Amino acid sequence: MRHLWVRGSRWNGEKDLPRLLLAPIDAHRSGGPYTVAATLLAVLVPEARPELVARHDIEIRAAAPHLRERVPARRLTLATQVPEAERILVPAPRRTLRLANGIAEFIRDHLAGAGPVALVVENVHEADHTDSELLGVLLRRLDPAVLTVVVCTPVAEPPLAAALPLHVESVPGAGGPSAHTWPALTPDLVRRYVAEGFHHAAAEAGTRALERAHVDTEDWWTLLHRTAGALAATDREDDARALFDLARRESTDPVNRATAAYATAMLLTRHHDPEKRDIEEARAWINEAVTITRLLPDRRSRAFHLGFDLNGKALIETRLGRHRSALRLVQEAIELADRDLEPGEHAIHRLVLRANRAQLTVLLGDPAAALADLDAVIEADPGYPDYYIDRGNLLYRLGRSADAVADYETAMRVGPPFPEAHYNRAEIRFADGDHAGALADLDYAIELDPGFVDAYANRAGLLVAIGEYDRARADARLGLALNPRNAYLLCALGQAEAATARYAEARKAYDAAVFHDPGLAAGWASRGELAFELGDPEGAIADLTRAIELADDAALRFNRAIALRSVGQPERAQADLLRAAELDPADEDVREALRTPEKP
Repeated sequence: MRHLWVRGSRWNGEKDLPRLLLAPIDAHRSGGPYTVAATLLAVLVPEARPELVARHDIEIRAAAPHLRERVPARRLTLATQVPEAERILVPAPRRTLRLANGIAEFIRDHLAGAGPVALVVENVHEADHTDSELLGVLLRRLDPAVLTVVVCTPVAEPPLAAALPLHVESVPGAGGPSAHTWPALTPDLVRRYVAEGFHHAAAEAGTRALERAHVDTEDWWTLLHRTAGALAATDREDDARALFDLARRESTDPVNRATAAYATAMLLTRHHDPEKRDIEEARAWINEAVTITRLLPDRRSRAFHLGFDLNGKALIETRLGRHRSALRLVQEAIELADRDLEPGEHAIHRLVLRANRAQLTVLLGDPAAALADLDAVIEADPGYPDYYIDRGNLLYRLGRSADAVADYETAMRVGPPFPEAHYNRAEIRFADGDHAGALADLDYAIELDPGFVDAYANRAGLLVAIGEYDRARADARLGLALNPRNAYLLCALGQAEAATARYAEARKAYDAAVFHDPGLAAGWASRGELAFELGDPEGAIADLTRAIELADDAALRFNRAIALRSVGQPERAQADLLRAAELDPADEDVREALRTPEKP
């Protein structure tokens, strides 16, 4: 049994299905984000186990606001406790994927053992991004023997397009027009969409609302700012820039002009197309913002807006590799807040600054100071999962693996499914020799996010390590289809090819790896090992030397020593072995080579 793709806007009823959960749902986005999810949850939540509902409170409340009285908020963040004007953190574009995965797991667990049922969704080509994304997750993750999903759409469009051809049986469908009433377009509607991370809906609703808004009013500016942010979050930075250019032509308010300058700088710094990033122009715009906000007469307004702009300038300095300058800017922003804001005012802004200071102090080699900042941030906002990921990464760097795992697992609990938490835990499990646990984590991370390129790279490397070369090759190719220049994936592919005696293919993969990332030691090391195996010790020595220059390591030194001995350079080989023994005194191969210098 497979899910069904009905190639039309309507279900024609010509194919036998299991019992329908509810009448066919019209997915047209005039019903707003999560039209499909809200309709389905309205049926399932009242009959679901309370503990299952509680486990998915965030996802249910976000997708189905009309169920909030029935589903109390259990997992809370600081943003739910501060005034709306202080809720400065806008959800990342990938939040809806996390919500979709949580909803899918709720549906899966609720329907387990209930017998086969079906869900028919019509007009999917007119659905909001949130519903299209959710349907893709349902097709990928739910067994059609439990829930057969019937998707009615004449065309396959992103984000559903990737899932449709892989998980469905295609059948003809019916067409026909239908009438839809769009909701009233208000700044408040756009505000809600932005606050929930429904950026595609916010961009569409905001663009339409701006057409009838009165120019250069406070409502107009707020609407423009939110719409531009939503456009940027959906990879339409050029359209966002056009709105900020419009704002500059229409507005003379200093705060609004500073905000537009700041936002323009961030567009130029973070543009999804690397070719359109322009750090130098971004510096000019952020300096414009800082210049204006330094002149604001009100002490509290100046402290907040200037602190925000200084933090943005710190990001630009970081991108330029000027970490100390960036740290000074963040520190100035913290001091402004401490001095000129009221106690407790703009609490989230202060936490963001401390978390950013932590990242910079790590880069500058002061992990203890960074840990103190992250401890304070988590104590103040224990429901925000991203901070646990940051602290877990730092704890792992400090050698506190168990504490890092505890943070990753907390991140898993306090929010919707989080692929990065499982990806990071997999690294620790692999280092501890728990290959099965690491593989399970990476499997789940990729199940949650099939576009997670780094997870494919790590899983391919793990599969090479356990001898699953065909699966490793397949993972490397899946990842490279998403990012053809990823050197880690190319290395993993090369290792799988070399292990199966496909030496020409291995060499091609390694050549591509060092071409795309000349600073990747593993690429040079792998190519060097292959060269030695193929009878080219001089080539091996050259590649291993480059690898050692990038990342001195006992295994690299040992391998180069073997190659050096093979070309009659025992003194250099002995020096490598002695250095390898310093780097890893417990390495038995190194100790044996030192005991028998004539026969390594």
